[in-house]
Amino acid sequence: MGSRVRQGTLCVLLWAVAAPAQAIDPMLMFLLSAAREVISAAAARAEKAALASPAPITTTRYPGTSVEPQDVRRLIDESFTYLSDAQRGEIFDSLHAQLMDPKNAAVRGSMIEYFAVRAAAVREAQLRLARLSSRDRDRLVAEFKVAISAMTAEEAEQLATLLRQGVLPVPGELNAQLLATLDER
Repeated sequence: MGSRVRQGTLCVLLWAVAAPAQAIDPMLMFLLSAAREVISAAAARAEKAALASPAPITTTRYPGTSVEPQDVRRLIDESFTYLSDAQRGEIFDSLHAQLMDPKNAAVRGSMIEYFAVRAAAVREAQLRLARLSSRDRDRLVAEFKVAISAMTAEEAEQLATLLRQGVLPVPGELNAQLLATLDER
């Protein structure tokens, strides 16, 4: 329960940090948003794992759609390349369970569409971050330093843990710079 409170606190903080959109670089906003979503998803997965196990893949298409599970799996594999196979498997299992849940029949198509849009945004962010010049990367790190200055030590450590685990769509070199910035704090 304590970890959920910490995760919730970090979510609120990240949301608050992300609020002044004009003051922070859009890529930094995206990273903070991604961190917030990772934390929220982890809390939701933990809660749902206690209630039920993932539904087995028994159909070739999700009911009411023309989308097949292997299409979703391919999207995950292509969009979340920074995650391990096991982590991508967890995402697929969680999403698949939600898509197969009869309670979600009315929103199944919009769930797939929303996920596809978010996955494409993650992939685009990875590509944009990988192509940053060293000057732009330094500017992003400087803005990150300003954003984390308002965090408590516990919140900063939670963000550092996410960066160490590699669950944010950040290229390795930038990830190391962000971790170093957090350690200097």
